[in-house]
Amino acid sequence: MTDTSKESETPKPLEDPASSARSLAGVEVSTASKKPPPENARDIRVRTLVISSFWAIVILLGLPIWWWTTSIHRSRLPLQEMLEWADGKACKPSFPLQIIVDAPSLSENEAQHLLRITQHALDDLNEFSAHHLRLNLHEPLKVLNQSFPDQNQEEPLQNYLPDKSGGHGEAALTVRLNQIDGAGTISAELQPHSSILDVSYPANQVVTTSSTSSMLANTIASKLQNLFAEEQASIAYALISNQPYNNGQVFSIGSDQISPSPPSNSSPAREQRSSLSRTLSPELANKLARRTTRSLKYAPTYHITISLFTPSSTPSSWEIESAIDEYLAPLLASFSISNFTVDSQVQLYATFSPSIQQPEHDPDLGIWTMRKEDLSGFINAAEWPLSPSIGEGPTLNFVLYVPSEQMSPLVVKDSHATSWLVPQWGGIMIFNPSSKPEISMSRSSLSKEAIRPALLTFSHQLLSLLGAPESPSSFPLQLQTLTRVRAASLLLSASSTMGSLARLTVALPSIAIPENVAIAVDTTLLHLRATCVSLTEGRFNDALKYARIAEAEAEKGFFDKSMVGQVYFPDEHKVAVYLPLLGPVGVPLVMSALKEIRRYSKIWRGSRTGQ
Repeated sequence: MTDTSKESETPKPLEDPASSARSLAGVEVSTASKKPPPENARDIRVRTLVISSFWAIVILLGLPIWWWTTSIHRSRLPLQEMLEWADGKACKPSFPLQIIVDAPSLSENEAQHLLRITQHALDDLNEFSAHHLRLNLHEPLKVLNQSFPDQNQEEPLQNYLPDKSGGHGEAALTVRLNQIDGAGTISAELQPHSSILDVSYPANQVVTTSSTSSMLANTIASKLQNLFAEEQASIAYALISNQPYNNGQVFSIGSDQISPSPPSNSSPAREQRSSLSRTLSPELANKLARRTTRSLKYAPTYHITISLFTPSSTPSSWEIESAIDEYLAPLLASFSISNFTVDSQVQLYATFSPSIQQPEHDPDLGIWTMRKEDLSGFINAAEWPLSPSIGEGPTLNFVLYVPSEQMSPLVVKDSHATSWLVPQWGGIMIFNPSSKPEISMSRSSLSKEAIRPALLTFSHQLLSLLGAPESPSSFPLQLQTLTRVRAASLLLSASSTMGSLARLTVALPSIAIPENVAIAVDTTLLHLRATCVSLTEGRFNDALKYARIAEAEAEKGFFDKSMVGQVYFPDEHKVAVYLPLLGPVGVPLVMSALKEIRRYSKIWRGSRTGQ
């Protein structure tokens, strides 16, 4: 038993490593040569249907949904017409001013002859063909059941004048010719509160029908040209400042090409540029540039805030409501091209801004002075409650500053001025009660009479901020001039915005153009055409109304929020959004489709070989 167990425990001899390796290699070779069992036709069909169903969902459902949810809607815009307006080819603004001549002392033939030679003299003096004066003879209207105003009353004659421009024109000025017996020379006087020019002439200056020239005609023509010289320069400056810029770039959209034309070198274009240059001298151009810089952009509504600031506790009240009603409201009511809202406020303990140097005392003159360079920082914007804008329109701030008794009188150094204008913001006036002993007032309150100089100063500053011309001296003529200049500026601004929108649309093909932008563009072009026609026909109030709507619609279309958002969405953002989604989903679908394509290709080649 013992031996048997020992034999059983005897270890087996080791196998040859080489033979073991050969056997393993044989096993590996036999394993590698094995192939997977063939698929039956049912499994192949099921796999093909699964892959096809996935691709059908992607193509028939996924792609349409993706296209519908990510496509950019681009409404069609009249790009060529928009560029024509921007290039100044759609409208050539003209400003025909109707001048009515009332000559009761002359016969009809003499009056007609005087008009002809005066018109010739005007045409010779005029160097700006877009702005021209047209003389018409006054003919009294025959109105039934309507009494004319009393001769002693000052009533504008144009209320009873016939229309000389096909029922559309507006009389800009009335010239009244008065023959004065014993008068030595011809004199002309412009009424300050009406658009009437009174011309007095002696009897020996009466024009005969056989004369070809007349001192009276030359005087009238020269006076009219001087009256409207600043208006001509303002309109010429507006046209020059808004000349279309064109670099000859060709824009393409789809199969269409839009190429803005280069500046015209034709004879009419050269003549117009030459007339503009002759109308504007360098000094006058600088003057108009300064006026444009300090004036606000035109708006249909302005908000006026009149503020009383004092560094002490007095004055704490003022009769501002009655003062506004008497001294400022008539001006605002006569300013027919815009509406105004007015409010007031009082701020006590209003200290100077820490950024400026404190006023210095001049013992020789007994006054306190401020440096001129500190005027721009006089307003303490951090502590003084002056809102930059209230409501829809821009805000004009007028500040009446009453210094303390210890620092009064306070003036500007060297010039000793007490008021100044802040461009495109408002005006400031320093009120020194101690320097006005003729004004009865208490220290704690400002009376209406005490506020009167301040409101008169604010009225002049208001006209400057609104862009009113300095001449002529008649306020109705100034208002008419401002109406025509504003209409021209709004027309050019809206046209330029249309060109910018057209170029933006072509330069960014991926930007969305919603329907409301297309509607705004159509409305703008419609009112631009109406503005151009109204200017040509001399209906300047209508032209301003249409130009105002065109400007508002143009800005509305250009700054649409949906378009502004698309401008700042580059293609890199789209790649960053789509790659994480399409990578995991798209790779298995593409690889399975390729395998199926290879399998069908192998079957097709096998079938051709078997044939």
